[in-house]
Amino acid sequence: MPPGVSAADLAFLLPEIVLTVGALAILVADVLAPARRVLLTSIAIAVLAATLAAIFIYRNADVDVAGGLIAVDGFSTFFKLVFVFAAIMTVLMSHRYLAIEGINPGEYHFLVLCATLGMMVMAGAIDLISAFVGLETMAVSFYVLAGYIKPNPRSNEAAVKYFLLGAFSLAILLYGMSLLYGLSGSTHLGAMAAAFGAQRDARLLLAMILVVAGLGFKIAAAPFHMWAPDVYEGAPTPVTAFLSVGSKAASFAMLLRIFFQGLPLQLADWSLLFAALAFVTMTAGNVAALTQSNIKRMLAYSSIAQAGYVLIGVVAGTERGVSAALFYLAVYALMQLGAFAVVVLLRRTDAIGDELKDLSGLYGRQPFAAFAMLLFLLSLGGIPPTAGFMGKFRLFGAAIESGHVWLAVAGVLNSVVSLYYYLRIVMFMYQRTETAGSEPVLSPLLATTLAIAAFGTLALGVYPTLLIDAADASARALGTFPAAALAR
Repeated sequence: MPPGVSAADLAFLLPEIVLTVGALAILVADVLAPARRVLLTSIAIAVLAATLAAIFIYRNADVDVAGGLIAVDGFSTFFKLVFVFAAIMTVLMSHRYLAIEGINPGEYHFLVLCATLGMMVMAGAIDLISAFVGLETMAVSFYVLAGYIKPNPRSNEAAVKYFLLGAFSLAILLYGMSLLYGLSGSTHLGAMAAAFGAQRDARLLLAMILVVAGLGFKIAAAPFHMWAPDVYEGAPTPVTAFLSVGSKAASFAMLLRIFFQGLPLQLADWSLLFAALAFVTMTAGNVAALTQSNIKRMLAYSSIAQAGYVLIGVVAGTERGVSAALFYLAVYALMQLGAFAVVVLLRRTDAIGDELKDLSGLYGRQPFAAFAMLLFLLSLGGIPPTAGFMGKFRLFGAAIESGHVWLAVAGVLNSVVSLYYYLRIVMFMYQRTETAGSEPVLSPLLATTLAIAAFGTLALGVYPTLLIDAADASARALGTFPAAALAR
């Protein structure tokens, strides 16, 4: 057993162990039965279901394990559930897509599980070292997944761009982390907070700026967002969906840990940084999306804008703000995965299916898919009674409560702007009649993905209490909040 790791630690790390063993089992199954697509997909779903069960076993835990590198608490549990749910939805929507593209499902599912494992480590990391290990486990998996369609030049280009820019952003992030370590003498977030206290100096500000820049790339926040449209467009569509949801949520989990647990009393400095980042990100994402004709690029810019909305909760620096951010990340996963599932539906052997014109007449060809897409777009735009409306309502309310009224107003105005390009998609689905290519086929697994996402998007808009309570409990597990600490 590794030094500093006890048997109790291994018990609390059961979800990660199950996921690791399951990922290796998929590789073995791929060697023994390489052509059994249904078998490999079934194993991936079974592993993720077992991981989900293991998470529930320790859902009430509040301990530090692995020598103080990982926290198993309500905060990490909330994010782990989001990650595993997103992975399950990704595997479901990938089955038919992999067959059309001629992609080997074994290695693909292995990488999806490895990316999920990295995300789970990031959510529980309370030390800069463990956070970095989780980040790289996730990032390397996505580098390969982005270029997984080897004969496709767009996929190859997406992988190269993502890798090069990812390496550059990682260097910036590591430089910021090294400064934090040098100034505090520790990589543990709790020790860093104690060492810094309420200290404010130029060196610490520089470290925070570098960390914000490095993590800004991972959440696709402007001006660090330029990689997202190209990578989202070129990567396999299910990978794009998982990248836009899982990577963003994991990076936000890491961001919240570092700034709320490692730099809580520097709120005045990093809150200003995030406020500027939120405004620029919302505006840049929505304005750029207005002119897009490619659905994946449009959803990429929409994803950038959504990151800006989530940052509003971070800026608030309060328990309500963090809770609102967590709630919005969860409902964002539902509506974003659902929207990309519709794009997956449009992929046929004779059509790429990622242009607006490919949505023409979808209501007449696949009415359920068209209705589900309408629901997801209304939710992304923040229209009641969808989950997206409740998410933005909570975010803007937290901003107003913390005194950032101007940021809430900017969020509302940006939401109004976003309705223009969301309604363009609706117009193509319901008002255009010309069609091209073969009929889209709604497979049982893809129909299940759409049904789950649509039901969740509507149910959490009408009755959000269950998720709100979970987000509140998760936010409380993060610890003392900067705004409250400074008020004392």
